[in-house]
Amino acid sequence: MSPRPCPPRQPCRLSPPAIVCSLGSGLAEIREALAEGRRGLTTDDAYTPGRPLPLGRVTVPLPAMDDWPAAHRSRNNRLLAAALERLAAPLHRVLATHDPARIGVVIGTSTSGIAETEQALARAGQGPLPDGFRYAQQELGAPARFVADRLGLAGPAYALSTACSSGARALASARRLLLAGECDAVIAGGADSLCRLTVNGFAGLEAVSERPCEPFSRHRDGINLGEAATLFVVEATTGGIQLEGTGESADAYHVSAPRPDGGGALAAMREALEQAGRRPEEVDYLNLHGTGTPHNDRMEAAAITALFPRPPACSSTKALTGHTLGAAGALEAAFCWLALDAGFLPRHVYDGHYDPDLPALPLVSAAGAGGPRLALSNSFAFGGNNAALLLGRHD
Repeated sequence: MSPRPCPPRQPCRLSPPAIVCSLGSGLAEIREALAEGRRGLTTDDAYTPGRPLPLGRVTVPLPAMDDWPAAHRSRNNRLLAAALERLAAPLHRVLATHDPARIGVVIGTSTSGIAETEQALARAGQGPLPDGFRYAQQELGAPARFVADRLGLAGPAYALSTACSSGARALASARRLLLAGECDAVIAGGADSLCRLTVNGFAGLEAVSERPCEPFSRHRDGINLGEAATLFVVEATTGGIQLEGTGESADAYHVSAPRPDGGGALAAMREALEQAGRRPEEVDYLNLHGTGTPHNDRMEAAAITALFPRPPACSSTKALTGHTLGAAGALEAAFCWLALDAGFLPRHVYDGHYDPDLPALPLVSAAGAGGPRLALSNSFAFGGNNAALLLGRHD
């Protein structure tokens, strides 16, 4: 049974999202890919010569950056510029009605402009770095400064970098800015672009798969990587799709491995529900962190079954987009927004061989399932940085 709609304790409305990812060029196309379980992966060895890997590349044309200040020139910011174009309608309204000093910007990222540093070093060889290169391109705060400068905003503007939970924590931070009265609106989300550092880093950890990933399969052997940008306008108003609650924890179990018993993940999910005044049985869709690595999927399944006597319908969308790292939490919150708004469940794509050693989860295996009214999205990161976002539909 769907949960009975109730007003959120503290209103926090999310605008329709702006999404730039490997699944398509607009919300309708992305919705269709999620419902059908269509992967947006291509395989090449651009970042790992001689070792082709499936990657979630953004292939749509991005805004040119030739006339931008040098410090803003990065693929990360081009992804954000494309997202800003897709956020035009709610942005126009907010910019017309609010003082620029009362509009904040919070962006989650883990790469920022590292790709441009890689290119500059390759061109320089043993010589000086190229004249057009600026260290500011790779600073973690660069994406937030770019968005604030591009929109002419003077409110709080900063970036969060907690690895794979960055985008989710940016939305949680936006909610806090509104509830504290610091802002009237916040542009929030995440952006990360593919680069040699991350692809080779995860390959060095033996965490990547050389085939399309299989979350929760007995045959799973690692992640696919991807890139994306996702932005929302976040406001303290009622109705629509609400960010009802956010949960964050830091279990600090290991620099890269998850805490095996899922204690930190469980704490984040519980906090999100408690903040919203919701019960576990009210959740009717759960977007899994679901990386496809042996340890992460085992930990998450344990945490979910510890919280939910009967887990809700679940799916991992990373099998479709690749793991977009600092953008993933915002991207997957956007997928929950689409599911709540359009009334469908994103499909879980894998080989169909669920790992019998894991607690059972009801994975969404076919299109046509009923739409949710309350969705929980999980994001778990290196260092035990865990985040959970609870989104609800309010007609």
